[in-house]
Amino acid sequence: MKGFKSLAAALLTALVIAAPAQADTPASLAELLKSVKAESIVESKENKQREAEFRSDRNQQAALLKQARAELKVTTERGEQLKAAFDDNDKQLTELTDTLRQRSGTLGEMFGVVRQYAGEFKGLFAASQNAVQFPERNALLTKLAESKELPSTQELEGFWHTILQQVIVSGNTTTTPATVVYGEGKEAVSDVTIIGEFNAIADGKYVTYVPQTGKFEELSRQPTKNIMRNIPGFEAANGSYEPLFIDPSRGVILSLLVQSPTVQERIDQGGIVGYVILGMGALGALIALFCFLRLTIIGAKMRKQTKTDKVLKDNPLGEIMEAYLGHKGDNLEDLEAKMDEVILRNAPSIERFVVSIKLFASVAPLLGLLGTVMGMIGTFQAITLFGTGDPKLMAGGISEALVTTMLGLVVAIPLLFCYTLVHSKSRRLVQMLEEQSAGFIARYQEKLHAADS
Repeated sequence: MKGFKSLAAALLTALVIAAPAQADTPASLAELLKSVKAESIVESKENKQREAEFRSDRNQQAALLKQARAELKVTTERGEQLKAAFDDNDKQLTELTDTLRQRSGTLGEMFGVVRQYAGEFKGLFAASQNAVQFPERNALLTKLAESKELPSTQELEGFWHTILQQVIVSGNTTTTPATVVYGEGKEAVSDVTIIGEFNAIADGKYVTYVPQTGKFEELSRQPTKNIMRNIPGFEAANGSYEPLFIDPSRGVILSLLVQSPTVQERIDQGGIVGYVILGMGALGALIALFCFLRLTIIGAKMRKQTKTDKVLKDNPLGEIMEAYLGHKGDNLEDLEAKMDEVILRNAPSIERFVVSIKLFASVAPLLGLLGTVMGMIGTFQAITLFGTGDPKLMAGGISEALVTTMLGLVVAIPLLFCYTLVHSKSRRLVQMLEEQSAGFIARYQEKLHAADS
């Protein structure tokens, strides 16, 4: 029976991991990991020594068991006089067996916990982009998660070290060679800069880690330029701090950001009606620019005419002055008629093409409404054919309906401002002609009154 006690005591001793006192506190997690690995080597040697003692003790127990069986055979032959002693030994053996079973159950519970956490950490570590730096740890975690035997002390320590290692790299920015799959399907080994558990960049672009293949893939579309402009400086930094946009959701926000349609894609969603609206907007803008420049030139010539008494025939005001100077006689009504004739002849020329700007500004929202109706018709047709189970089938019609309305408003609002600006400028020029005409008539009337007096 002493042999079974020694066997149980040796089994418990082999599973105890003594934590030696440390003289100094490590300054960082990296030093802690280094210290833990160094101590693990020492403990490994001690465990090997214990295992050797355990094997020696096991052989001794085996010899004792053999001797006990021989003695049992002898005592059995001796008969009833030793039966009482045998019963006592059998009872003690039963008690030791129960104790061993209870302690084995505690170890089995620990084994179940190790398997559970090893399986959880295996999934977490496999999804981590830092897995490319430590491919060997997957074998240990797989063994602990799928093993049907109690883990050894070395395996438990390796599990502990792997967790500490993951904690350290999750807070560091490292550059490591890894396979990158580019948009055209080409694979190449490049230096990938891994920013903790958040993002990874390679060759000036954002890349994402694919756990199924163990490779990095270039995003189908990179973010906007204001986000990308910091990447070259960050990759070139050598230990210094550089700004960089990171995704705290580990790539979820970035994947949604790159899926946002560009301006060209938005316009394409508007279809033919959208392109017609944009064409009208461009034509209206050109007409507005032409009218503004033309009226600016006419206004400059008219202002130049007001500063000289010489008739300049390249502007409407010069024509009014010419009509005034060429009038002979004392008939005021004839002069007024000539002035009105000049104004009426030049006013349409000044206001030429101005109304067309307003026309384009008015038609653009109507075309947007037309595109909305066409898009809704397409949406209802999709609902009729396929039902409402798949929203993607209705997305095209809804996009056309909304985008055309937006384009119509985008075109109409600036054109209304342009029309107001050009129209006001043309009205000021016509008003200037009317004022100058009224001035000439008043001056001529004064001459008549002076002649009569």
